[in-house]
Amino acid sequence: MNNSIKKDTQALLKFVYSDNNSLSVIFSDNNLLMGIVGEFNKNLKELEKITGASLYSRGNSILIKSTDEKNEIVKNAIQFLANQFLNNGNIENKDILSSVDQFMINEKVKNSNITDIIKTPKKSIIPRSEKQKRYVRALRESEIVISAGPAGTGKTFLAVAVGLTMLLEKKIERIILSRPAVEAGERLGFLPGDMKEKVDPYLRPLYDSLYDLFHFEKIQRMIEIGDIEIAPLAFMRGRTLKNSFAILDEAQNATDTQIKMFLTRIGENSKIVVNGDPSQIDLPNKHMSGLDRAKKLLSHLDEIKVIDFDHSDVVRHPLVSKIVKAYSSDNDQS
Repeated sequence: MNNSIKKDTQALLKFVYSDNNSLSVIFSDNNLLMGIVGEFNKNLKELEKITGASLYSRGNSILIKSTDEKNEIVKNAIQFLANQFLNNGNIENKDILSSVDQFMINEKVKNSNITDIIKTPKKSIIPRSEKQKRYVRALRESEIVISAGPAGTGKTFLAVAVGLTMLLEKKIERIILSRPAVEAGERLGFLPGDMKEKVDPYLRPLYDSLYDLFHFEKIQRMIEIGDIEIAPLAFMRGRTLKNSFAILDEAQNATDTQIKMFLTRIGENSKIVVNGDPSQIDLPNKHMSGLDRAKKLLSHLDEIKVIDFDHSDVVRHPLVSKIVKAYSSDNDQS
């Protein structure tokens, strides 16, 4: 967040404390108030559920009634959401979850010197945990980044976002998105249809990330002219990737040989990102996965950054984090 956004937020919000354990947040901008309250007060209801505080929308203000500690939490959450609304023009449910996260409060509300925001044409993305923050910095600064962790930690989404901004800023010439089509054994010739029809089902999550960050028609055009290339891992063999940002997703389903092949495609002015979830290996023999070995062999190299995520970094529905933690604990015991 830049200083002008913080200044705007301070000018638009006024906080009035009362003696009866209540705090009023007065808005000078009605559109901002409506954005934070949400349709049919849905955002306020979600904040109530998360914090346990009582919230009321009254005229041009929001009344918070709870303990002094919870009042401050909700106050910080509203400041956070105001910044989100000013940045993106809307508030998503995940923003409400992040608004009461202590790390996000410290980073977004109390500290205006944020350099890790990723600004894409459709939205601004803010790292939602300390490891995500380190990951974004690594994506920008390191030549190769290897990350491992459960679903929902933002590995692919953040990498695609950084790659897209670099492409739009003309720091690179193309983005290459790849993943092993392990469900088909990469024997794509046996599948019906042309090559695009064969591989699209396996690459759909990568398309979803792109469409969430940029307009559909423009992404389609960038794919047509080759600025964005989406292909199965088998098609990377023999190539040298120059002026490119290449991402290998679902790398836990790539063998040791395949990951080595992908990493050694790096060329001049290029970055390579390898992401995977070691708990979701679909290979016939789990020991065939090359992700863990790549981390162990390469983590000592200065040009390569390794980031390990865990359940605490999950930014999807709160239940996802609990599910991931439960399965992780069970695996550790077995």
